[in-house]
Amino acid sequence: MEIPRIPLGDWIESGLTWLTSEYSLVTRGISRFTQTGIDVLNDGLMWLPEWALLALIALLCWKLAGPRLAIGAVAGLALIWNLGLWNPMIETLTLVVFATMVAVVIALPVGIAAALSNRLYRVIMPILDFMQTMPAFVYLIPAIPFFGIGSVSAIFATVIFSMPPAIRFTTLGIRQVPVELIEAADAYGATRGQKLFKVQLPLSLPTVMAGINQTIMLALSMVVIAAMIGADGLGSEVWRAIQRLRPGDGFEAGIAVVILAMLLDRLTQSLRKTRNG
Repeated sequence: MEIPRIPLGDWIESGLTWLTSEYSLVTRGISRFTQTGIDVLNDGLMWLPEWALLALIALLCWKLAGPRLAIGAVAGLALIWNLGLWNPMIETLTLVVFATMVAVVIALPVGIAAALSNRLYRVIMPILDFMQTMPAFVYLIPAIPFFGIGSVSAIFATVIFSMPPAIRFTTLGIRQVPVELIEAADAYGATRGQKLFKVQLPLSLPTVMAGINQTIMLALSMVVIAAMIGADGLGSEVWRAIQRLRPGDGFEAGIAVVILAMLLDRLTQSLRKTRNG
């Protein structure tokens, strides 16, 4: 006796088809708005001469983390410049920054709400487990019918993929605030909003920043993968090297990705320590 196969894939395809047809105006509007934001940020970074942007990044690293990171940033970025990968690096940085901003704007309110509501917490945690265990390539599939080939689809997939850590760490940070401090705030007559903005969020900020750091790292990894659906940047250089069987070019682009990842990681860690201090 054979058990009938559940047509789960057909249901998903039908749902995506319905969503793309019914909400095409919405998706086109989001696509135009997102593409405009990407273009403005990318053109602004491209407008600066390489040496000027390198100097600004080095100054930022010096201020936040000291001379060692500044010297490392100069050496790494100078190597990327020398390899002729400066423009792809800027395109990758633009996508990472834009996707991270969108993910954090969505994740912080959701994380705060999940921390304050046990019912929402029980609902949101299995969803986050699902999002984090789903293979990264799967997120590229629904992005294409919604937004087509290109950077907007890459942003969509990257936001979905990189958002869970920010939600988790925000929820964790607020829930780890000592109960004694909450009770003290209650004793002084603090409202719910005052407790959140003057007690819970300031004390949970290091944990929240750790979540944002993880979001940035996941966004960078996803942006590289998203070259498969037409995203520009270092990922497209890696993908082009694979297609042309040029391992040297692929390793050069990979090294540039590593340098950018290390720089963003050290910067966000330094910012977290500064906030904590």
